[in-house]
Amino acid sequence: MTSATPVKTEYEAIIGLETHCQLSTNTKIFSSSSTAFGADPNTNIDPVCMGLPGVLPVLNEKVLEYAVKAGLALNCQIAKYSKFDRKQYFYPDLPKNYQISQYDLPIAEHGWIEIELVDAEGNPVRKRIGITRLHMEEDAGKLVHAGSDRLSGSSYSLVDYNRAGVPLVEIVSEPDIRSGQEAAEYAQELRRIVRYLGVSDGNMQEGSLRCDVNISVRPVGQDKFGTKVEIKNMNSFNAIQRAIEYEIERQIAAVEAGEPIIQETRLWEEGAQRTISMRTKEGSSDYRYFPEPDLAPIEVSETQLENWRSELPELPAQKRHHYENELGLSPYDARVLTEERYVSEYFEAAIAAGANPKAAANWITQDIAAYINKQKLSITDIALTPANLAEVITRIETGKISNAQAKEKLPDLLQGVTPEKAFAGQELITDPSILEPIVDEVIAANPKELEKYRNGNTNLKGFFVGQVLKKTSKRADPKLTNELVEKKLNA
Repeated sequence: MTSATPVKTEYEAIIGLETHCQLSTNTKIFSSSSTAFGADPNTNIDPVCMGLPGVLPVLNEKVLEYAVKAGLALNCQIAKYSKFDRKQYFYPDLPKNYQISQYDLPIAEHGWIEIELVDAEGNPVRKRIGITRLHMEEDAGKLVHAGSDRLSGSSYSLVDYNRAGVPLVEIVSEPDIRSGQEAAEYAQELRRIVRYLGVSDGNMQEGSLRCDVNISVRPVGQDKFGTKVEIKNMNSFNAIQRAIEYEIERQIAAVEAGEPIIQETRLWEEGAQRTISMRTKEGSSDYRYFPEPDLAPIEVSETQLENWRSELPELPAQKRHHYENELGLSPYDARVLTEERYVSEYFEAAIAAGANPKAAANWITQDIAAYINKQKLSITDIALTPANLAEVITRIETGKISNAQAKEKLPDLLQGVTPEKAFAGQELITDPSILEPIVDEVIAANPKELEKYRNGNTNLKGFFVGQVLKKTSKRADPKLTNELVEKKLNA
């Protein structure tokens, strides 16, 4: 009697993200020092952000505005009454030995954002990820370890306090994410939103957007969460996805082997493509929170809230729905066009000027994007206006010029040459009585190719079409030329 094969346990990951987003204010959250990136170490500092005796913080009003707008864009409930708290911890990059943050009464709670993935058939798959809270806080300074990228192994450390007091919002998601791909898309959607709002540049390389991942695994069907592990040190969306995928496999292997999962903070090692242990995780009680005595509570009036709400732009998810459902674009095109606000505005301006949406999308996401990427420019840097792009597209669709002619002249158009000048004297020849003699002449001049064609090498039709286009300086209507050449060759 054979024993039954044991059923392999299936696991699912429970993932939440804590995202720190640096706000694009000119000055710090509680003082007038500059927030400019890249300044010489310890030059953008002042008594307030250094925590010197006898100084008092004053809230930067722009920080509150940006935090509320971010909360509204994330569909959060904005608190009519919130406050700041002191979060105690001791580390060389924190000059006051406490951080001013928000604890039990944050500025925004109970929101959500929609992420969109594309399935194997190219169809959009949408999912809502809950937002637990969004709160304001100040950033700490930055430690620079000599001889190593972290404290372990370094010969000495230096501290730069320029970043101390830079305004942040921390956005905490619900544990609704189930894969590395979903987590990466969630982080990217957050970045799109804050960039559309203009409240942050979202630059991960400069630390303007920093994501920490909380992840646990459990058998499918089990309600109880597994032990949570935090991962830090991920500086790209791709790294977020790979770190999560590695950690899921590590935790499942540990559970299968009967090894305990420890609640800890781990670092992502990009070179080794693995997570490593950094420290055991602190709890909220370790921070000894208490209300910040030097700052008054915050009250947002209904009038002020509605004023800020009225200033919100149309956000990426709304644009994607519009482009896919009303303009008939593919999920891929809709995603590329909505990645940056300026690109979507350029696209919409071209449509408003009369361009066919699909044609405009193709030009912007392919030829224009290739030029911009090669030249390391933004779409706001090119001289081709949306109205002129619309005119080029209209000329193609009405048969005045060919697609090939437009592509050939694109470099001139991007430099500001108008369609009128670019295509002067280059209107397509669409009169069969003009083209037929040219086709006859080309066929008569190439008897060997004609014989090969009639002996079965029908690919040579392209050769004859090319010769006609060459003879007419590409002014022959390609569709009509193809029809005439085929008709003559098969006569």
